[in-house]
Amino acid sequence: MAERLFLLNPDWHDDQGGPWFCPPGAYIEGVLAFYPQLREALEVVYLDHPRPRAPVVAEVGEAHQSCPILILDGELDWPEAQVSETTGRRFLQDHAIAPYLAARYGVGRPHP
Repeated sequence: MAERLFLLNPDWHDDQGGPWFCPPGAYIEGVLAFYPQLREALEVVYLDHPRPRAPVVAEVGEAHQSCPILILDGELDWPEAQVSETTGRRFLQDHAIAPYLAARYGVGRPHP
């Protein structure tokens, strides 16, 4: 199974207005643009903003549906990964994703 990356579609509206985009998601989109081979290695899934986000809930439970989220396949032991209390799946969110992608897929690392 390929690792699955969930990102939010841009231009949503909520009770604070809009249109909005997700800043951590835009960061990950930038990494994908720099390294297009990642799109071939990962299953990238785009979701609309409203919750519940059923595909994410199915992977890691209702408590962890914030995006971006990368569901790990377990081939690389990554100590920083979180573990879903609901499903036992390991995952990373937000800016924790890019260092993992660098280690796993050999792309550039974010500068500290």
